[in-house]
Amino acid sequence: MALAKRLEKTVKGTDLSLAGEALSLDRSGALWLPEHRTLVVSDLHLEKGSAYAARSGQFLPPFDTRETLSCLHEAIQRLDPACVVALGDSFHDARGPERMEPGDRAMIAALQEGRDWVWIAGNHDAAVSEGVGGRYCETLTLGGLTLRHEPLVGAGDGEIAGHLHPCGKVSMRGRSVRRRCFVSDGRRLVMPAFGAYTGGLNVRDVAFEPLFANGFTAYLLGDGRVFAIGRSMLGRD
Repeated sequence: MALAKRLEKTVKGTDLSLAGEALSLDRSGALWLPEHRTLVVSDLHLEKGSAYAARSGQFLPPFDTRETLSCLHEAIQRLDPACVVALGDSFHDARGPERMEPGDRAMIAALQEGRDWVWIAGNHDAAVSEGVGGRYCETLTLGGLTLRHEPLVGAGDGEIAGHLHPCGKVSMRGRSVRRRCFVSDGRRLVMPAFGAYTGGLNVRDVAFEPLFANGFTAYLLGDGRVFAIGRSMLGRD
């Protein structure tokens, strides 16, 4: 049996509840909060390619911003949110907005039109000056949920964060699949990185242990759907 078919048997659904709030884990890696009509994305890392070129002379194809925004556009078109929250590290560095192509800047403006747009400060872009629309804040509270960039050990129920770029790895019959994923224990949720050029940290890494001391489920982004995988089925890199 193909690995994808084996994984399909473990699916428990993509809808969760956190602190009494309904959450829907979107196949794109975005989070949909239906009661608030809010779409949340994390770690876009826009202009990562141009940052590498500017700092080290290491040239990457300069299309990451356009690709990331195109994926975000698709999710916005499907869900029609009243609010979009970018959960930190939206730009790879503080000067990212300055390096954006005019077409990419115009695309952000078009995505923001008619809706609230919130940029949460991240460790890469805490010093980004306003100039790309929307509003900026350190954290955002929506009902019982607290949205911030970096998860805090000991935070109360309802925390939604990013920063760690979680990925899950599953191996069966000599084949392995490694995908970006959401991670949750029913109390907090760590989101996958949304950006085209973002790497990932295996959820079995020690960085996740203080956050999920009693275990977790990883929700791997598959082809057109999300697969719920228990910790015991996840391998290390």
